[in-house]
Amino acid sequence: MRLTEFWRRMYAHFGEAYADSFASDHVMSELGGRTVRQALESGWEAKDVWRVVCRTQGVSGALR
Repeated sequence: MRLTEFWRRMYAHFGEAYADSFASDHVMSELGGRTVRQALESGWEAKDVWRVVCRTQGVSGALR
């Protein structure tokens, strides 16, 4: 998954303003105690981060 697709999905689910806030402020144990942005910056694959977001936030549309 490309980052553009990741952010498209984040914006579609959360709305643009909240998606940015969530990605910057919400620390997730499933991401090793990182935020979404920190996980992506530290080398996590966008598809893996998206799967964590889907699983933990009840988002439909997880990648298979």
